[in-house]
Amino acid sequence: MKKFLLNVFAVLLILVSAAIVGVQIVSEPLPEGEKGPKAEQLADRMLEAMNDKAYQELDVIKWSFPRGHHFVWNRKEDSVEVKWSDYEVVFKTKTLDGQAYHQGEKLEDDDKRSAIDDAWALFANDSFWLVAPFKVRDPGTTRSYVETEDGPGLLVTYSSGGVTPGDSYLWVLDESYRPKYWKMWVSIVPVGGLKFTWEDWVEKEGVWFGTLHQGPGPVKINLKNLEVTPHSGLMQMNLIF
Repeated sequence: MKKFLLNVFAVLLILVSAAIVGVQIVSEPLPEGEKGPKAEQLADRMLEAMNDKAYQELDVIKWSFPRGHHFVWNRKEDSVEVKWSDYEVVFKTKTLDGQAYHQGEKLEDDDKRSAIDDAWALFANDSFWLVAPFKVRDPGTTRSYVETEDGPGLLVTYSSGGVTPGDSYLWVLDESYRPKYWKMWVSIVPVGGLKFTWEDWVEKEGVWFGTLHQGPGPVKINLKNLEVTPHSGLMQMNLIF
């Protein structure tokens, strides 16, 4: 229920904010693209531009998302620590086993399960706004080349994974093959083709991350406190299994 309310709030925020500033949002149909070598070549160039090879060598990624969500993702150990409101949760991404605390008190049984499920939903959404460019070849994805008025586009559809499988994202790239913006067709938003920028790129250990996403009107997502750790020297998690 908490995840549902967060999603509803996010949708209302986007649409109401756009209406306030007089921005007319027109739903766009999902474009048809061309699967095959052109799409795969574009995906290669996109991943190379952001240094996917170095990204795969990162052990830990730490960042903060708007609304007070804080994450430490230990990719090597397959564990995530999530802090928000009065909650602290650490869990394994593959099994969703872990521990949960509320106001410092350890949770058990249904309360623990609910907190871990909420933490997983936050992580699935909030990490995507940080590392989605590196997930264009995740299992269950298909890629298509789309020619747009702003340059070459890579349409990626997720048939599995995350919390909303079936969503599609059209990446539009700049001259260096880094994303300029994406348009999204996602189940929780009734408007197709909603556009968010990818900008304020920062380099961490040779990897490029887009940390600012400007949406319609005043809506923006600004990721902060980004830190990464390569194979040498892991950040210690506060909560231990």
